[in-house]
Order: sequence, then structure tokens, then C-alpha cells
Amino acid sequence: MTERVFYPNDIVRHFKRETVDPNTSVYLYRIVAVAEHTETGEKLMVYQALYGDYRIYARPFDMFMSETDHEKYPDIQQKYRFEKVDV
Repeated sequence: MTERVFYPNDIVRHFKRETVDPNTSVYLYRIVAVAEHTETGEKLMVYQALYGDYRIYARPFDMFMSETDHEKYPDIQQKYRFEKVDV
């Protein structure tokens, strides 16, 4: 299996993008960095929304890289929670 790697400035889509108008930027994000929690050393993915107020988020790296929960979201086709968008 090929390792999934994201770099700063990569554009990714959240799986919920399948539920909105694809002509918008809703659920599109730009990777900012991979950070390290100062107390625990946990890896965090830092990313910025490309819609709304352009908020910046941090999510545990393993959760960011995880597969979509297809039991909870059976109609979603996207395999992973976040996937790179080819621009």
C-alpha cells in the first residue's frame, strides 16, 4: 500500500464535501503544517478552511489520516476522511 503524504499548501477535501454543491469551496482545506503537541508529543495536522471565515483547525494526525466511517456515513464514496485534491 502506498503511504499517504500531505505537504504544506496541499489542498484536501473532507468526505462531507460529497454532500454539498461541488461548485463551492465548502469542505476544502489547505494543509498548513504537521505540528507536535508540546506536552504529549502527539502529532497534529494543522489545516485552514478555504471557505467561510477561513478558520484554522488542528486535528490528531491519526484521525486526520483515518478512513471514513462508512457505517455512520453509508452513502459516502470517499475512502478517507481527508483526500488530496489535484489542482
